[in-house]
Amino acid sequence: MSSAASRPTAGPFDRGHTDDLMAFLTASPSPYHAVASAAERLEKVGFRRVEETAAWEGTSGGKYVIRGGAIIAWYVPEGAAAHTPYRIVGAHTDSPNLRVKPQPDMGAQGWRQVAVEIYGGTLLNTWLDRDLGLAGRLTLRDGSHHLVNVDRPLLRVPQLAIHLDRQVNDGLKLDRQRHMQPIWGIGQVHEGDLIEFVAAEAGVDAEDVTGWDLMVHAVDAPAYLGRDRELLAGPRMDNLLSVHAATAALASLAGRDDLPYIPVLAAFDHEENGSEADTGAQGPLLGNVLERSVYARGGSYEDRARAFAGTVCLSSDTGHAVHPNYAERHDPTHHPRVNGGPILKVNVNQRYATDGSGRAVFAAACEKAGVPWQSFVSSNDMPCGTTIGPITAARHGISTVDIGVAILSMHSARELCGADDPYLLANALVAFLEG
Repeated sequence: MSSAASRPTAGPFDRGHTDDLMAFLTASPSPYHAVASAAERLEKVGFRRVEETAAWEGTSGGKYVIRGGAIIAWYVPEGAAAHTPYRIVGAHTDSPNLRVKPQPDMGAQGWRQVAVEIYGGTLLNTWLDRDLGLAGRLTLRDGSHHLVNVDRPLLRVPQLAIHLDRQVNDGLKLDRQRHMQPIWGIGQVHEGDLIEFVAAEAGVDAEDVTGWDLMVHAVDAPAYLGRDRELLAGPRMDNLLSVHAATAALASLAGRDDLPYIPVLAAFDHEENGSEADTGAQGPLLGNVLERSVYARGGSYEDRARAFAGTVCLSSDTGHAVHPNYAERHDPTHHPRVNGGPILKVNVNQRYATDGSGRAVFAAACEKAGVPWQSFVSSNDMPCGTTIGPITAARHGISTVDIGVAILSMHSARELCGADDPYLLANALVAFLEG
């Protein structure tokens, strides 16, 4: 589908949204940067941060909570009753990558290296021979956190030359421990070098750094691709594409006091390794925020039960576009195409939470927004991935629908989507949140 043909008939977003996504991806090399970027955009339209340790007021307006690499944001319309249901867009801020170990300084044969651990189901070969930066957060003795982003070529995981591995093109085999440790210089290895360097980049004293959550990222900028620039290549689209779309959709509703629902953004961390964290979808964060909002508005447990019973969540995550070189790996009757609009993800074994009722909700939102949409289901002979959708449905008793954008090269250091699909998704999310 062409860009002109796929543009929605109504909605606030167009190709400019995709340009903004590129800036968001660049500014968000870690989950901590992603939530800071989302919070900055929400604050520009009047949202304010509330602390979990403080007493909450039952006032209207936009609010958000940040815990580590997760953010929950919501807008309470003026006069909303305590039992008002929520409309939630769920996503996740983390992506598969290489993360720095507690004792990072290592080396061999005159090379200085950084010890890393594999995070999530990353495509290891996509990190080879690529210019890499380093980002994340430092924790100081006083408990404060400082973001750091070395967004320039600093590290590299060098591949063995073909002359020393003549069979490499018959099947590359990478040892996750021995072959994935990046180099960052030559000379003697000294304990504390990396953290001293990163502390200086962050503008803090290395002696005050007592903890860190650091990860490697590709420094290539996102870029349009193709003869007609109809494709977008970039890092971390799984799943910052959805985080960005949901943030933009929620921000567009600021000041809307005619909404029948309370719109919510729930962007979790640690989806890529099972969501079992206090900042993950398996944790209590979302439920706590929703309940506290009910009670802050003077509600009772009965109001909480009524609100949850009427709540719907769209779990928005990337899915698989049909691959031109591996079409046999896809279900023969479900071939999602890039720029064909967001996908409805279905798995009868509840790897996705979608059912017929959820399909109707999503279809109504897309119809309202004038956005085309597609269906995705895995081939019966291929295992199906999963998302925060089934977790959200089971943990909170909330009706949940799994959707997303179809991409290629999922879990690569650099992924590929249609350039129209990000704004098509964002327009569908606005229509959903509006009810």
